[in-house]
Amino acid sequence: MSQTILIVDDDPVQRRLLEAMVRRFGYEVVLAEDGERGLEIMKSGDPIACAVLDLVMPGLDGFGLLAAMRESGVEIPAVVQTSHGSIETVVNAMRAGAVDFVVKPVGAERLQVSLKNALRLGTLEDEVRRLRRRAGTALGFRDLASRSPDMARVIRLAERAAKSSIPVLIEGESGVGKEVLARAIQGSGERRGKPFVTVNCGAIPENLVESTLFGHEKGAFTGATEKHAGKFVEASGGTLFLDEIGELPQSAQVKLLRALQEGEVDPVGGKRPVRVDIRLISATNRSLLDMVREGRFREDLYYRLNVFPITLPPLRARRQDIPDLARSFMARFAAEEGKRLTGIAPEAMGLLTRYPWPGNVRQLENALFRAVVLADGDELTLAEFPQIAGQVEGFEVSIPPAPSVPAAFAAEPIREILRVEVRDPNATSLVAESGEVKRLEELEAEIIRFALSHYRGHMSEVSRRLGIGRSTLYRKLKELGLEDGEGAEQAA
Repeated sequence: MSQTILIVDDDPVQRRLLEAMVRRFGYEVVLAEDGERGLEIMKSGDPIACAVLDLVMPGLDGFGLLAAMRESGVEIPAVVQTSHGSIETVVNAMRAGAVDFVVKPVGAERLQVSLKNALRLGTLEDEVRRLRRRAGTALGFRDLASRSPDMARVIRLAERAAKSSIPVLIEGESGVGKEVLARAIQGSGERRGKPFVTVNCGAIPENLVESTLFGHEKGAFTGATEKHAGKFVEASGGTLFLDEIGELPQSAQVKLLRALQEGEVDPVGGKRPVRVDIRLISATNRSLLDMVREGRFREDLYYRLNVFPITLPPLRARRQDIPDLARSFMARFAAEEGKRLTGIAPEAMGLLTRYPWPGNVRQLENALFRAVVLADGDELTLAEFPQIAGQVEGFEVSIPPAPSVPAAFAAEPIREILRVEVRDPNATSLVAESGEVKRLEELEAEIIRFALSHYRGHMSEVSRRLGIGRSTLYRKLKELGLEDGEGAEQAA
């Protein structure tokens, strides 16, 4: 989905000219005829990626609008346009918060460069602010801005949960961002800025679960050389996030239920219980209700946890968010790796939005990290996503040719060593094991088998790529003993 540019100008002719240029660049456009209307749009919560502001307008002018944006906490990058490009005007605009300026009448190329720079800077600043808020337990729901209706419903539910201390159960596949949502709930409630303690219940050895959650006294068991407070005590006053709660052993489920009911924990080896005040948020990638029916999770604990359930949709169900997430990850990793990347090529973005992402947001994040490391140019292209391109129909995966062997290494002993080196699995050898060149029939059979595998039995695609008719292809399959190729296509 294209990013949206807000144009604020009192001149209707200028608005139409700018709108035509910006739409030609591939962006969506929102228009405002004065500064008051522009500020109203910015504060409405609509996803505005950048604003183009006229400095001279009746009422609230460009300088006043920049000041109002700063006072209102609107963090949208702004490009200002003026008829007078004096040094003093430019300096004042930059001091007021503009990221760039253009002089009327602005050319299309100059405006496009300014918008790209502003969008890149805005994405990077958003990511830096988000990471700072997350580190300071102040992550909010505005950091989860989404274009997906399903995700918008999730955020509305979470906003209601944040206003109280009700126990929340977040359900969803691995990698959808359950912990991020939990941090946003805490960062938007009364416990904002208080401790946020995360416990991965599936990563704790069974014999250490009780000690990890509730703490232990010194000498309580072999190896307990020091007193340990436990995660409940660490989170007191703040939020305790129990991730993968379905992995908790049943022996610990009983004690967890008592801790939640009584508001106190019994440290291992302790003489008296310890009072705690926590906000509990739990998460699971499995169906706890099914586990209850199977007898693997306590029913009473399930109802204690499942007071306010929230289900996060997988990334494939909210593809509208992929472009914004991809640009955000690219900006962060480019800054960390010292790369100067301006964006993601349209073909690469098309690939990212079509891929189903079984690993959800976490997989997308890792894919962008790898792409940034591999990137040589100033934008990410299809070449940086070879594994993904190989799994999406309609995208070609090019494999660089194998390097040739220098003549100086053509001696017989070296040639024997080179025969056992690891080769590209997609390469076809022209020489048989006997040392003689293969016959045409053998090469043809290998190519057809490879094409069937590469295009997953889609006979129309195999026929088109090999440049032969379907009837010819079926005849050759019959000669090779591969008559089930047609059935493979039907199954596909």
